[in-house]
Amino acid sequence: MAQSQGAELAMLLLGGFHTMVDEVVAELDRRGHAGVRPVHEFALRAIDGGAETASDLGRRLAVTKQAAAKTIAALEALGYVTREADPGDARRKRLRVTPRGHEMVAIGSGLFDDVRERWAARVGAPELDRLQAQLGELVARRPLTAGDLARDDG
Repeated sequence: MAQSQGAELAMLLLGGFHTMVDEVVAELDRRGHAGVRPVHEFALRAIDGGAETASDLGRRLAVTKQAAAKTIAALEALGYVTREADPGDARRKRLRVTPRGHEMVAIGSGLFDDVRERWAARVGAPELDRLQAQLGELVARRPLTAGDLARDDG
């Protein structure tokens, strides 16, 4: 069977994503944040940005309300979000990111930077900067959403 250069590139990009994420998730686990998935950061940032319900979160993440509710349940179980009574409507509960959720996002961001620095040391900072800029140009027309991560979140 003939090898496809396009398929090889796609596999390398996916492998790079998984390599970074796996390192960060393993270190988060060691630091007391077991069970974190890539989609969780997207969700926490959306909630922090004003997504107060599963419907709001679903719209922001480009996923179904059911997928958003499943993510919310996981985030609650991990202690990253709470549901608070809405002062304007006692029947409604608003989502809020907990201090533990903020901590995980901050640690995770730093860990991604650490992985990037190690990669820059291996291939050269200018080369990695150039690769990142080129990839940014190639995907500029199609932004990544949490739905992309949810498909791969197993």
